[in-house]
Amino acid sequence: MNYRTLGKTGFNISEISLGTWQVGGKWGAPFSDKSADQILNTAIDNGINFIDTADVYESGLSETAVGRVVRSRSERIYVASKCGRQINPHINEGYTPAALQKYVEDTLQRMGLETLDLIQLHCPPTEVYYRPEIFETFEKLKAQGKILHLGVSVEKIEEALKAIQFSNVTTVQIIFNLFRQRPAELFFQEAAKKKVGIIVRVPLASGLLTGKFSTDSTFSKDDHRQFNRDGAGFDKGETFSGVDYATGLKAMEELKALFPSVENLAPIALKWILRFPEVSCIIPGASKVEQVHSNLSTFDLPNFTFSQLQGMQRIYEKYIKQEVHHLW
Repeated sequence: MNYRTLGKTGFNISEISLGTWQVGGKWGAPFSDKSADQILNTAIDNGINFIDTADVYESGLSETAVGRVVRSRSERIYVASKCGRQINPHINEGYTPAALQKYVEDTLQRMGLETLDLIQLHCPPTEVYYRPEIFETFEKLKAQGKILHLGVSVEKIEEALKAIQFSNVTTVQIIFNLFRQRPAELFFQEAAKKKVGIIVRVPLASGLLTGKFSTDSTFSKDDHRQFNRDGAGFDKGETFSGVDYATGLKAMEELKALFPSVENLAPIALKWILRFPEVSCIIPGASKVEQVHSNLSTFDLPNFTFSQLQGMQRIYEKYIKQEVHHLW
């Protein structure tokens, strides 16, 4: 495992970390404590020391599982959670200091922890980023010993750039991958200037970048890759990184041709992200232990050749950039 500093938090965290959206369950499947524990323990056994969860993942069961496993381990594991998505309807007016304080306290209770290493606003409406009192709320929680640091999870670069104007924002969680390259422009530069840690989510474009999907692939009705392609449930950029599925498959055929002997392209997609020094860590999810090992096999890959890097960029320019680059 390789480690990087998470911005001004000073935390030394694993380059490949773990997101827990699917841990213990997957797209409508029943949650399994046994599966969650296996995945989490496998990750920690292999050097992963940063775990990201949220209060809405499996209605709090993900947080409970993370807390249970972290408490059982002797290693220093950095725990990040997120709050705000419980607000219904999810609008600016629902964000109040009292509501956010209660969400943090509920998270601590579920996890059995006294202090959260990192709490993140969970993709709030853009207006929230223009309300200083919301960010001041977390200074009070810090003074109370309930959190160590504040971060944000964002949909848009505009939101990321506004968030890091608040001095207590230490991290930004953002979608970045081969099919979502715009953050590497202005945002990465500004985050580096302010020593803000960058946590990369959706690194495999909802599995599209594994190269395992085809026109014959099917998804259950409870799977966001089925119902959210046009943003019916939440921001469509969360699903396949906002790329049209058919277009994405065409791009993947050319990507496979660049790496003809590789069956699973996930490690290649992760390695591409780690080329950027501004990135603190990547948080791919895992719904089974094998996926943890797949993600970690990134470190076994040789460096990309110049020709391969050129080819990957050419695919982005040909299929993806015009469609999504300007949207987020």
